[in-house]
Amino acid sequence: MRPILFIYLFYPIISLGQILAIDREIGLDSLSQRYKGMIDLAFSADKQRKNIVQLTQQSEFDWIIRKSNVLIALTHTDFIFNGTNVLENNGYFQIRYRDNDSKKLAPDYFVQYQWNGITGLQNRALAGMNARFRFWDDRKDDLYASAGLFYEYERWNPFLSNYAFGGIDLNELERKLIRLNFSIKTAFQIAKGIDFSAISYLQTPLNAGIKNLVNPRWMLDSQVNFQINEHLMFNLKYNFNLDYLRPLPIDSFFYSLSLGVRIQS
Repeated sequence: MRPILFIYLFYPIISLGQILAIDREIGLDSLSQRYKGMIDLAFSADKQRKNIVQLTQQSEFDWIIRKSNVLIALTHTDFIFNGTNVLENNGYFQIRYRDNDSKKLAPDYFVQYQWNGITGLQNRALAGMNARFRFWDDRKDDLYASAGLFYEYERWNPFLSNYAFGGIDLNELERKLIRLNFSIKTAFQIAKGIDFSAISYLQTPLNAGIKNLVNPRWMLDSQVNFQINEHLMFNLKYNFNLDYLRPLPIDSFFYSLSLGVRIQS
């Protein structure tokens, strides 16, 4: 595994992108190696009234099993400290097991643990399965869709130290939902050394009342990568999350935009 350094030129407060390196149209989606790993790290420190320190990491590990299946471990964490005060603490850990793009229709199993102190999400745990369908997958572009179910457990806590929204008479609460999950994913090469990837999710709650059946959580994650040479790459990432079924009085829409450069040996 080659060492990789990733430097963010602008990094937003909330960024939980889930574009997989294995799903980009740069040759990683048909891995010849049995193992493949990638780690992006970012660190910044500023001296103001107190020391402001920001730490960000995103990593992916892919293990090819029996040549046609892949086990994927994905992590993302963001921390910002102002002295000893935690301004931001969010992230997730995800594990997936699926076909490595060799079948027209195949199951996709996943589990995830997530937290976000800014929005009051103390923790979210989910597990489920999708049926993943391949429309096409050429050497330079692809299109996949999936449909499935997952169980979601959440604990919301407005008393977290870095909760960033207001409200009165708020209390901790738990929520358990079963959601339908629909997604569509595409990736293609725009030109030599330039590729685009995007995935969109619609997640409909089945046990939150009839009116919420038409009130799904909608997420989009996209990125454009510019491979300058063997050792230098720039990228542009954009993602958003729209959800009107928030249990705390927080915004229904969040987005993030980031620019970055990757230097690898």
